[in-house]
Amino acid sequence: MAGVIDTSEFHNGMKIEIDGEPFVIVEFQHVKPGKGSAFVRTKIRSLTTGRVLQPTLKSGDKVDRPDIEEKDMQYLYVQGDDYYFMDKRDFEQTFISEKALGEAKNFLKENTDATILFWNGKAISVTLPNSVDLKVIKCDPGVRGDTVSGALKPATLETGFEIYVPLFINEGDVLKIDTRDGGKYLTRVATAG
Repeated sequence: MAGVIDTSEFHNGMKIEIDGEPFVIVEFQHVKPGKGSAFVRTKIRSLTTGRVLQPTLKSGDKVDRPDIEEKDMQYLYVQGDDYYFMDKRDFEQTFISEKALGEAKNFLKENTDATILFWNGKAISVTLPNSVDLKVIKCDPGVRGDTVSGALKPATLETGFEIYVPLFINEGDVLKIDTRDGGKYLTRVATAG
């Protein structure tokens, strides 16, 4: 075990371990009622399952510090349900299951850089850059003269993920996609041709 953390040290984004499972603190609030002892209301999200808990801890309670490490890695390939990444420093490879990857799989193409979170030596989650550039491989052509403001059409990206894009986007265009909120079109990086 890597030590303990007192509730007075809590801050948003801090990683803690409760009952042998790693969590990240989403929210917390120190409460000092007029009567009784102080306590801490917390909202924590599991780093392995994604479930959210809202435990109340006594002020001064201690929780475990998880054995967590982050590594900058590069996406290589998918084999079955496993996505393989390589450490750019020592070329060591590891994999993450499709389930643990979640929505991030929609934005992965070969050589994409990512930060992999390891818990007790096992890869458990991935953080992608805020945006990635992906090529449109399938989309209906825009109709000349169709200038309805804000109109969108579906487009399939090179990863197989489908998003909605403005009417002027064509097959072969390279788009900047926001990876944080389910994959939204940001801008066109390059046109087909």
